[in-house]
Amino acid sequence: MSSFEHDEIKARIHHYLVSKTNFLEVKDNMQGDEMRAFVNTAIDNLCQDAKLIITKEERLAIVRELASSIVSVGPLRPFIEDPAVTEIMVNGHKSVYIQRAGKIEKTAVKFPDNTNLMHTIQKILAASGTSRRVDESSPYVDFSMADGSRVNVILPPCSLLGPILTVRKFSRELATIDDLIQHNTLNKQMAVFLTAAIKAKLNIVFCGSTGCGKTTMLNVLSSHIPGHERIITIEDTSELRLMQEHVVSLQAKPANMEGKGEVTIRDLFVNSLRMRPDRIIIGEVRGQEILDLVQSISSGHSGSLAIVHADSPQECFNRMVTMMLMSGIRLNGQEIQKQLATSVDLLVYLELYMDGVRRVANITDLWFDKATGTSTLNDIFTYKQEKIDEQGRVIGSWTQNKQKPSFYDKFVKRNVQLPQEFFQ
Repeated sequence: MSSFEHDEIKARIHHYLVSKTNFLEVKDNMQGDEMRAFVNTAIDNLCQDAKLIITKEERLAIVRELASSIVSVGPLRPFIEDPAVTEIMVNGHKSVYIQRAGKIEKTAVKFPDNTNLMHTIQKILAASGTSRRVDESSPYVDFSMADGSRVNVILPPCSLLGPILTVRKFSRELATIDDLIQHNTLNKQMAVFLTAAIKAKLNIVFCGSTGCGKTTMLNVLSSHIPGHERIITIEDTSELRLMQEHVVSLQAKPANMEGKGEVTIRDLFVNSLRMRPDRIIIGEVRGQEILDLVQSISSGHSGSLAIVHADSPQECFNRMVTMMLMSGIRLNGQEIQKQLATSVDLLVYLELYMDGVRRVANITDLWFDKATGTSTLNDIFTYKQEKIDEQGRVIGSWTQNKQKPSFYDKFVKRNVQLPQEFFQ
């Protein structure tokens, strides 16, 4: 059976389950074996009705795929299916919070007990297809669901409230730069500039606090990387969703129960330099890998993209300096600042505002002033908040600095055109 025929039969069985059985009503109360038996019976009935012939191997594969893809999430189902809910936070079986439109609220949803919650967690983990596990001996785990949503679990004895489950849902609404403009994340001038910056192979660091939209912004902008380039992504947990065909995705690996077998972001980064990359994208920079990133940029691997947790462009720069110092490099602070400022071109800082809107608050040129011997941050775009109206909406606007940035020659070198008079 070809992959097309396999997918077609699987789709027919899925449609049969939804339209001809009460599967959606009963699946949340099913154990894994019960779910597989239900799907198997549905296949028998469909084959009899539609005169289909499926081999035993094909049947087992379809049952396994359907049972894992239609994972039961119990009382969390309404939040999983609600596109307005961006985050689900379960603090033990009695307490479920959600983030809707950027604001956190407590729900009336509860699990019967912690055993039931733990059962749901294990089903979500099994359906993700990851080899990771979570139990008393390994009480925390980070993984991604099939749709790209990120899941974090932490169990007793590390948690004092019972199992803690956090689901950050993958947004399918924000797929293009126009979607970001429509959601007031940035304006058209900023979109034009950032798109040009990607094409000109600037080295860009996206920064901000948790949940401000850093990964979403990186995903959207990465779609403007030319299709012929070889892209290597390096992450702790798979979150990046690139549209290009030539993408090599690498993921770090935690140590096993014996404390062996760990593969760090830095290990993967060093190895990626031998894989003939045109672009290297790091899901999140947390430590010593910043040194390898800076050195690779300095040696010709331009166009790198990375994410750093920070509360402002200045804090982002300070944190990168600290991470460089922690790597044990034998340079003083001023030399480290110079290396960073001559390697990283642009800092894009995002912020979640009080009205629940994620906005690009600063696009900042990071450069080294040879005349003064200092590293300088110069905002190109800045969001100015003016007031908050009666409905709680933040009122403000973006301002642009028309002075040519330090990296402007890269636009010229790679023949990337900006609108006339964009910069003075």
